[in-house]
Amino acid sequence: MQDLQLVPLPLILVFACIIGLLVGSFLNVLILRLPARMKYSWRQECEEFLGKEVSTEDEPPGIILPASHCPTCKTRIKPWHNIPVISYLLLRGKCHTCNTSISLRYPFIELLTGLLTLYAIIHFGVTAQALAAIILVWALIALTFIDIDEQLLPDSITLPLVWLGLFINTQSLFASPVDAIYGAVFAYLLLWSIYHLFRLVTGKDGMGFGDFKLLSLFGAWFGWQLLPQILIISSLSGVLGAVILMLAGKARMGKALPFGPYLALGGLIALFWGNEINTWYLGISGLA
Repeated sequence: MQDLQLVPLPLILVFACIIGLLVGSFLNVLILRLPARMKYSWRQECEEFLGKEVSTEDEPPGIILPASHCPTCKTRIKPWHNIPVISYLLLRGKCHTCNTSISLRYPFIELLTGLLTLYAIIHFGVTAQALAAIILVWALIALTFIDIDEQLLPDSITLPLVWLGLFINTQSLFASPVDAIYGAVFAYLLLWSIYHLFRLVTGKDGMGFGDFKLLSLFGAWFGWQLLPQILIISSLSGVLGAVILMLAGKARMGKALPFGPYLALGGLIALFWGNEINTWYLGISGLA
């Protein structure tokens, strides 16, 4: 990191934004392909368990290969048609070959990833904290949109980040090692307990196990002290989001809604402003 201190900050910020945009383009692919690969793998495991012939038909594309293509005409997207945000604008949001409309979500995710990557450098400076924050931001964007689409928070993303949080906090990057361990354990057990209590009372599942692991991830990264804040923000934003969706006719009472995006929002706020929010709250409450 010391060598990077010699590079002019504006150049670092431009580079960070470009990297973020490129990663955002990859996240679009990951969000689409990872759940499909997981479902395909589950189906094969079920067929093998039941003693059936394992089918390899309808195998979805891998995460990296084959290259991106139009889902309608299947034409491979040329590199100059795959430049983050810019290509979308130049193509006016349509496939170059078949003229099919391209979802606005693709450039949105690219732009969101670029801006949050840029802000991480602005907020933390050219530090190890910034690098760790960028990795977490990228993961949260992927988890958010996968959960929106599939109501799924893949273990292949959440579990490595739990361990990464514990590892980076051996150097107290965001929390002390002890606080990180307590945070990871308490976070998981808290939502696990709420899940089973709700199920006992109502006979229904109130949330998925992926939510336990996502909150445990935040506990491992930020320590137990920020968990109440994350839960309050995610719960309030979740209620607000549900009301907005019901008013828009996109949801109804009794229909399951993903909670992961709201947890991710709470975690993102905690990443950048969590300590300041806690200090402010303790100050006005007279507990500081």
